[in-house]
Amino acid sequence: MTEDYRTERDSLGEMQVPADAYWGAQTQRAVENFPISDRTFGRRFVRALGIVKKAAAQANLDLGLIPEEKGEAIVAAANEVIVGDHDDQFPVDVFQTGSGTSSNMNANEVIANRATEIVGGEIGSREVHPNDHVNFGQSSNDVIPTAMHVAALEAVEKDLVPALVTLEEALAEKEEEFDGVVKTGRTHLQDATPVRLGQEFGGYRTQVERGLERLDTAGDHLEELALGGTAVGTGLNTHEEFAERAAEYISEETGLPFSEAENHFEAQAAHDAMGAAHGALRTIAGSLNKMANDLRLFASGPRNGLGEIEQPENQPGSSIMPGKINPVVAESVNQVHKQVVGNDAAVSAGSARGELDLNLYKPVIASNFLESTQLLANASGTFAEKFVAKLEANEPHCESQVEQSMALATALNPHIGYDKASKAAKQALAEDKTVREIVVEEGYLSEAEADEVLDPESMTRPGILGEE
Repeated sequence: MTEDYRTERDSLGEMQVPADAYWGAQTQRAVENFPISDRTFGRRFVRALGIVKKAAAQANLDLGLIPEEKGEAIVAAANEVIVGDHDDQFPVDVFQTGSGTSSNMNANEVIANRATEIVGGEIGSREVHPNDHVNFGQSSNDVIPTAMHVAALEAVEKDLVPALVTLEEALAEKEEEFDGVVKTGRTHLQDATPVRLGQEFGGYRTQVERGLERLDTAGDHLEELALGGTAVGTGLNTHEEFAERAAEYISEETGLPFSEAENHFEAQAAHDAMGAAHGALRTIAGSLNKMANDLRLFASGPRNGLGEIEQPENQPGSSIMPGKINPVVAESVNQVHKQVVGNDAAVSAGSARGELDLNLYKPVIASNFLESTQLLANASGTFAEKFVAKLEANEPHCESQVEQSMALATALNPHIGYDKASKAAKQALAEDKTVREIVVEEGYLSEAEADEVLDPESMTRPGILGEE
């Protein structure tokens, strides 16, 4: 024992804890037991723990189940956790007991010691007790899944959704700006019929819209909270009004419509809601990956690639090739996609496991979910502001490429038949001429008819060209 440590106690005996720490013996045991990754829970989850503990104390105060002075001190201490005053007091590794008991006790001890200070007691004296007061009417088995849902839904609604809306708006602006730019469409990486660049950006915008809709649907079940089920879902040692009251306080704190779980056994024994919601994150990551890949291809070149759009010069692209500019922001989005896919494997595996009355993969599910949400939020906002918004169309090049495309022959089918149209396309390629030149030379169409039938802009709309 030195001046740098104090003695704290739990049911297993004494532990030396750093003198300036608010955590106690159980947290210290977890720090020593789990030197696994140096990866701890971040702001969203710590905030969620504070919210759950505050709401529980408020409900217990309403019900007269804890002393008023101590309950109010718990609320005050929990408020400090909520706003981030004590983030450095949550040192437990993510890879810990599967129920998250260590993190729950970490929150209990920090709040209890800080509340003890508030009421004028000495840290470690347990004047405000981590179990008897802060954790009253709760179990790690219902607190941690509740914090998971609170953290997950807040991260989605307050971080990811606004970032996706920013990206959706940036894509919508380019959809309108590029609506008059006709270019060669491509399927199988081969020339296809003409398409407007704005139409392609409209497709990307719709992907983001659909992603937002999927998030909204997946979030419905995240609104259900396990709190009130205690150890196995039966609600032992919990007042019958506790769960509903606490959920109302959590809703008030977050501005989100949380409610008591319809079935506490499902809420604690399984985490299908987290798995389903992360599935929506994985799909969104896939959408962003598709966009980033397409835009990298459109911007490839600048002279020996597609060169249909001009990308922003975010930074020099090479340490050896002067003047080279790479699509670095798009590439970061591609890499986020790979990380989210990996996280999805962990979340899916964890959500599908657990034995009997408790899923034992809560920490790793929560950690990976929150990482995916943060990565997607950051990537979406950066992609929108530093890449999509700064794209410019290379309209002259697009026009030139369309005129040279063999796929223009597709519009000839209703007028000269598939066989002649195919012959014209192959002949144009062999003789290095345009399809327009061949059909006029071969007498398939007059110049006026060819101009009408082979109008690229008209090909980007439904209908048969040249028909009255």
